[in-house]
Amino acid sequence: MNKIIYLDNAATTKTAPEVVDAMLPYFTEHYGNPSSIYSLGSESKKAVTEARETIASFLGCKTNEIYFTAGGSESDNWALKAAAEAYKSKGKHIITSKIEHHAILHTCEYLEAQGYEITYLDVDENGRINLEQLEKSIREDTILISVMFANNEIGTIEPIKEIGEIAKKHNVIFHTDAVQAFGQVPINVDEYHIDMLSASGHKLNGPKGIGFLYIRTGLKLRSFVHGGQQERGRRAGTENVPGIVGLGAAVKRAFAIMDEKTVKEIELRDYFIQKLETEIEYCWLNGDRINRLPNNVHFGFEFVEGESLLIKLDMAGICASSGSACTSGSLDPSHVLLAIGLPHERAHGSLRLTLSEETTKEDVDYTVSVIKETVEYMRNMSPLYEDFIKKNKKK
Repeated sequence: MNKIIYLDNAATTKTAPEVVDAMLPYFTEHYGNPSSIYSLGSESKKAVTEARETIASFLGCKTNEIYFTAGGSESDNWALKAAAEAYKSKGKHIITSKIEHHAILHTCEYLEAQGYEITYLDVDENGRINLEQLEKSIREDTILISVMFANNEIGTIEPIKEIGEIAKKHNVIFHTDAVQAFGQVPINVDEYHIDMLSASGHKLNGPKGIGFLYIRTGLKLRSFVHGGQQERGRRAGTENVPGIVGLGAAVKRAFAIMDEKTVKEIELRDYFIQKLETEIEYCWLNGDRINRLPNNVHFGFEFVEGESLLIKLDMAGICASSGSACTSGSLDPSHVLLAIGLPHERAHGSLRLTLSEETTKEDVDYTVSVIKETVEYMRNMSPLYEDFIKKNKKK
């Protein structure tokens, strides 16, 4: 097979042709600075406003509650650091989970060094937090709860609405990292009682280097980048107009095709899972079987090293990953897999395969055949697997 089978859409997606087309004029024709008063700048300002309106309409929020950023990591940093600083007079306690993206976890480590106390919630074997533990963790000095909408590795969707209700009940700010979920599943910030939400363009067939942070009106957060008055004085710097236009176009596209895409991806995802489970022994699905992103397939394989499996897949033209793209190259096992209770040796044998609307059943069949062949080859070279088979034959 000569073509590339791209199954790493949780890491990044291909920019859609219509998104590229929407962006191009803002590199060449409408290149004015949105802060300028002449008409060339006004064209850019109008485009930024329209993109903001598009995003707000799909979140059910006000237009002036959307702030453009350079992506999900910046949005996460802004949400946590700004809330910590703004509400430290009330307290310095923050609640998050053990399976957050490193943009959250490393920011929490930074805040701990500044004297804040962080409670890291446990998750069950499927990666979902315990709502009772969450509520019991809330204290008088709790100022923020930050729990991701859906996990970037195992695809588990958290009980966001219930988390939001608990946060509102106790008058605690609720932030969610929705980088993997926005554009994949419907989200209404009022229905879910979300006060801040992070998202990124390149996860939904938009450009890289652009994202946004939703901030509910009334939150007294400081500016994240000081300088000019862009983004209503909260994030200085000339706006990335082509990126913002591309993000708006990607959001419009994502929500237009969401229903049809979701049905197709869930059907293909479940077919993928069933094929792996029936054709390969000693493997398991990571993440919640039902409450998971439509395009996420995450498997572990006994007696197999994940990185070696990835190399073999790449040689066969298949792009996949063993976890978060932000930690690729690390020899440490995934913190997410350890948090759901996998021992180190099992956590190392993981594989994340994330679909797109372009993925076909033939792609899945070919991928399963390559995985099956590779797993068999690697196990035949493993002394641990040989010992395991010998012990089982004796029983």
